[in-house]
Amino acid sequence: MKTVEIKGMSCPHCVASVTKALSSVEGLKNISVSLEKAEATYEEVTPVDEAKIKEVISKIGFEPGAVK
Repeated sequence: MKTVEIKGMSCPHCVASVTKALSSVEGLKNISVSLEKAEATYEEVTPVDEAKIKEVISKIGFEPGAVK
């Protein structure tokens, strides 16, 4: 499992938006977004570039942080 910090989420709709965006990235599965922790966790079926993860989060108006 990998984790990416996400700044700017404030409600369940934000969580749904991030979940939908990450679900559109080929190679990711078991996506879980936590409003309380301000992060998303996911598994990679195939390697996915961190820049791609950050790009889809940025495109919907949130600020991605470190990927762990």
